[in-house]
Amino acid sequence: MLSKNKILIAVLAIVLLQSCTKNIDSINNETKRPTLAPPGALFANATRNLSDGLANASVNINVWRFTVKHWAMTTYQDEARYNFTTRNIPQAWWSRMYKDVLGDMNDASRLVKADETIVAGVKANQLAILDLMQVYTYGILVNTFGNIPYSEALDFTRTRPKYDDAKTVYADLMKRLNDDISKMSASAGAGFTATEDLLCGASMAKWIKFANGLRLKMAMTLADVDNATAKAAVEASDAGALASAADNVSLTYLGGTPNTNPLYSDIVLGARGDYVAATDLMTPLLSMSDPRMVGFFAKNNNGEYIGGIVGSNNTLSITSQPSSKVSAATAPNYFMDYSDIEFFRAEAIERGYNVAGTAETHYNNAITASIKIWGGADTAATRYLLRPDVAYTTATGDWHQKIGFQKWIALYNRPYDGWTELRRLDYPKLTAPVSAVSGFPNRFSYPTVEQQVNLDNYTSASSAIGGDKVETKLFWDKF
Repeated sequence: MLSKNKILIAVLAIVLLQSCTKNIDSINNETKRPTLAPPGALFANATRNLSDGLANASVNINVWRFTVKHWAMTTYQDEARYNFTTRNIPQAWWSRMYKDVLGDMNDASRLVKADETIVAGVKANQLAILDLMQVYTYGILVNTFGNIPYSEALDFTRTRPKYDDAKTVYADLMKRLNDDISKMSASAGAGFTATEDLLCGASMAKWIKFANGLRLKMAMTLADVDNATAKAAVEASDAGALASAADNVSLTYLGGTPNTNPLYSDIVLGARGDYVAATDLMTPLLSMSDPRMVGFFAKNNNGEYIGGIVGSNNTLSITSQPSSKVSAATAPNYFMDYSDIEFFRAEAIERGYNVAGTAETHYNNAITASIKIWGGADTAATRYLLRPDVAYTTATGDWHQKIGFQKWIALYNRPYDGWTELRRLDYPKLTAPVSAVSGFPNRFSYPTVEQQVNLDNYTSASSAIGGDKVETKLFWDKF
């Protein structure tokens, strides 16, 4: 016979077992996995994806170093010859910008808006930053493709979004940017933390300068098609934009895997020998004794600086490769620097806009800043600017040519911006690569998947811009 104590223990065990298993649904709860990603993490992830795309040299991701003829290839020539369809580069770029960047930025904005615990001023700064980066990214899409999905783009209930007119999209982006600038406050506290804010390190003062710089940049893109709007926006932005190299906006990679500059991953870790200097850039660098040479490229096996022919097979051992500075694990990727803004200011003055200073001074400042960012000293910059083929008063051509040529050099290793400015200013005049499959690419063709899943809207957009061809010029590219 069981004792009373044993009976009591048995009863208690049954009761406890029943109470523990009465509701077993909680067993499936993933207590260690958050149901929502924090907006700061989404913001950081989107920024990193955007930076990786802009910095990359992989022929599957970013091909513009060959398009602007800064680099050549040793063996694989498709992309250097303007063949962007073999690896479906337009689709990769489109997906990165819409899904990996805009998608995360949009989700982060939604979460910030819904969070009633965020202090009003901080929330305003967060939303303005997130919107600014969406403006930045949509600007890239417009300047890559032309008409794009915009008003319906991030509505995931619409599987076949319409394409909006590129000029209309650009005008709306400018309005959004004006609104973002008006809502940013340096005194309201940082928008995101330093670990979340990979570009400005939680400095709202720096974000405000970046925002003004972006408005100035976008305004100058409109200058040939809407001079009045461009003039007003440039004049409103000039005083508030970057004022020195201390204001440069970049993502600095940490160096530890996987937080390395994509060029380090591709060139060093991947041991790739595909990329070499293009003779188109190497020749003027050598002839002008450009002090940036050592920062741009390494010497070949014979101790010489030699460029390769874009579109033709090149021998790695006798041509210069990208320098160790370019492929360093911690090399920063610049979204905007002081040199950019000073070139824009020089151009604005030549266009008759009310910007402080002289075109020559801003031109000199831009070149000096570029030389210094690549490790050159002030004395090297001064010596370079004294050259008759560099000095603003004696260099060849009008302001388009002088500024365009020097900006092409200064935008080395920032190939997307280099491509945009090359199309916009039309200098330098580059010859076609060997065996080019098309004329100069003024845009990317639309992704082939759009023809499969969004055919009607794709067809309308293609017709509206004058044909889905790489030679088709964008609305702001008039010359």
